[in-house]
Amino acid sequence: MSQIPVEPEFQQAYDEVLLSFKDTLLFEKRPNLERLMEVLAIPERVIQFRVTWEDDNGHIQVNRGYRVQFNSALGPYKGGLRFHPTVNLSILKFLGYEQVFKNALTGLNMGGGKGGSDFDPKGKSDSEIRRFCQAFMTELSRHIGADTDVPAGDINVGGREIGYLFGQYKHLKNVFEGVLTGKGLAWGGSLIRPEATGFGLVYYVEKMIDYATDGKENFTGKKVLVSGSGNVAQYAALKVIQLGGSVLSLSDSKGSFISKNGKSFTAEDINKVAEVKLARKELKVLASEFPDFEYHEGKRPWTLVKQVDVALPCATQNEVSGEEAEYLVKAGCKYVAEGSNMGSTLEAVKIFEAARREHATIWYGPGKAANCGGVAVSGLEMAQNSQRVTWTQAKVDEKLKEIMTNCFYLCLDTAKDYGKVPRKLPSLVAGANIAGFIKVADAMIDQGDFY
Repeated sequence: MSQIPVEPEFQQAYDEVLLSFKDTLLFEKRPNLERLMEVLAIPERVIQFRVTWEDDNGHIQVNRGYRVQFNSALGPYKGGLRFHPTVNLSILKFLGYEQVFKNALTGLNMGGGKGGSDFDPKGKSDSEIRRFCQAFMTELSRHIGADTDVPAGDINVGGREIGYLFGQYKHLKNVFEGVLTGKGLAWGGSLIRPEATGFGLVYYVEKMIDYATDGKENFTGKKVLVSGSGNVAQYAALKVIQLGGSVLSLSDSKGSFISKNGKSFTAEDINKVAEVKLARKELKVLASEFPDFEYHEGKRPWTLVKQVDVALPCATQNEVSGEEAEYLVKAGCKYVAEGSNMGSTLEAVKIFEAARREHATIWYGPGKAANCGGVAVSGLEMAQNSQRVTWTQAKVDEKLKEIMTNCFYLCLDTAKDYGKVPRKLPSLVAGANIAGFIKVADAMIDQGDFY
């Protein structure tokens, strides 16, 4: 595909997929699919619209709204809505492109899409956020539906925002349907949905550890770095703690807390973090609450410890640089798995993959596989909505574990099947990309979208 200089995030996502195919047998075994790479890289539809809303002072404000409907070969478009001042078309195209592969890896019938707005909810009143959500849905409602496009939440779009969006859709369409996921439990939501991405990430890494050590090790005693402090980071940390690991870090955009003496965050500590995040405060306000942790202003956690076993980036894209990746390798990190989307730069991925390929010292799980638990449970929420039932927490968690286990082995087996050189630790990046790509490609061929 020709270069896209005005869409750097999307170009990076495309290049990462293409690079992962380079040293595999994919286009030797399936030569007809090479041309489809460029076809799949173009969204089926890009919707951009103006959102006007009134602030508390009676002034009209305007924002840009987007929905990228990337691919529907496997089912209705599915992917989150993000409200953040950095939102632009390049970021949403990258997220939508990743979502196509990610949704394919869940084994559920979901296409890929992404949307959002450059609206910044920080400093806004509840009434202003409600009015914005209603104005946003007034435009978006023309393009979505339970069997067409089912958005979910993402950064700054939580239960409150989903509620406002759903209510406006219902008013406009006069229909109660599962048009959004992440809904309240009383009106169509699913148990385990808030926990799903973080829990699923840890379930995936559990399988990485089990396979790499021939069943001899698990999370017990593992030193784990977690970045971020939002929903994904919180539940990933809680699950690691539950499984016997030590969580040595949490962070936000302003800095990181790092353990001084190897002591782990506790479940009670994570609850305090959740309260601070809910109040939209910075993490450093908890400094006095965490005497065993040092706050590092303006620092990410990756270079702040001397020894680590597992690294879980759970904040945002490109949060692990090449230099930080080199440090993690030297610090003895054995497993890196992304709770965030495209959490590692392309340079970092190359460093992780080189260390895996040449020395088998580190194993990297890409976000499109490792963090697909969130959208998987969104798909389970859609299934419950269709049946007009609510499953138990145990049932949803069981299905989540099953999906993450199947996803891991699909990535692993595909990497083995298409790898040119047999290795103890096959490339999970190549495995995830090839498995997702082939599933979508075959569906497009079956439906006459590509010959």
